Amino acid sequence: MYPLLIVLTIIAAILLICVVLIQKSKGGGLSSSFAGSNQIMGVRRTNSFIEKVTWILAGAIAVFAILSVFFMPNRGETGARVTAPAAQEQTTPADFSTPAPQEAPATAPTAPAAPAAE
Repeated sequence: MYPLLIVLTIIAAILLICVVLIQKSKGGGLSSSFAGSNQIMGVRRTNSFIEKVTWILAGAIAVFAILSVFFMPNRGETGARVTAPAAQEQTTPADFSTPAPQEAPATAPTAPAAPAAE
């Protein structure tokens, strides 16, 4: 169902782009382009129709966007879609003002050498 909603949203968006490009910003739009439109639908009906189609397509995109959230696949997880980051070990910062204790050497130190005779 999710892919269908995405495809419908894209189709509605493309149609909305086309309908908006047909309109003219000052209200001339489709009715001013066709001289014979006064005989078929009338100037006011053409603008009203294009405006209604614009609102319907915009509403359809909004509805498809909301519905797509509900039909979005979960990827096998239950609960919230956002997962918390993994717990990390908290370490205290090193105190650099005092030197770190040194470990004892692994081997015993040798006896000091006798002083050299002069």
